[in-house]
Amino acid sequence: NRLDDGRLVGDVGFEAAAQRASWITPVPGGVGPMTVATLMQNTLEAAQAADA
Repeated sequence: NRLDDGRLVGDVGFEAAAQRASWITPVPGGVGPMTVATLMQNTLEAAQAADA
C-alpha cells in the first residue's frame, strides 16, 4: 500500500497492532526479502526436478 505522498505502508497501524500481536514486522523491511528468496529457491528446485 502506498500513501498519497508515495510512502510504502502496511495494511494495519503498526503501533496499535504491536500492542496486541505476538509478532509483527515493519513495512518496508519486513519478511518480503525472505519470501522472495524462498520463492526463488522453490522455483529452482521445481525446475531441477522437472529436468530430472
